[in-house]
Amino acid sequence: MLPPENVQDYPRPPALEPAGARLRVMFGGAVIADTTRGLRVLETHHAPTYYFPPGDIAEGALSPCRGSSLCEWKGRAAYFDVLSAGQTARKAAWTCPKPTRRFSDLAGYVAFYAGPMEACFVGEEAVIPQPGDFYGGWVTANLHGIVKGGPGTLGW
Repeated sequence: MLPPENVQDYPRPPALEPAGARLRVMFGGAVIADTTRGLRVLETHHAPTYYFPPGDIAEGALSPCRGSSLCEWKGRAAYFDVLSAGQTARKAAWTCPKPTRRFSDLAGYVAFYAGPMEACFVGEEAVIPQPGDFYGGWVTANLHGIVKGGPGTLGW
């Protein structure tokens, strides 16, 4: 079981730290990502966002797609479609190929939106996607406080 954490106590600017647990992503009936070397970003009022080293993602599971976004903390993100067993989840993963210096350890690591995936796990716990369709955090039972992303919380 994960220790209790209050998302309101997470820092701003965000922090980057080792995930401290096994992370897995299932899609199309297969485990497409599995690591014990993940990283997580912690930011006030966000569920943690988990990142996988590229070597721990199944070959052929990611296909670069159009579009990018800019995070004031991490830098520019590039997106991937996620593929498995003939299924495609469009723009369901992202990476920061050239992150800011503070987040340089994220270079090449990949995060997945939990919503489009069959299941995502922190340890043995299945996660719930962070509310809304903008943020990519993974909500686990140990989190307390207000997790932004739901109606009325975008932008604060």
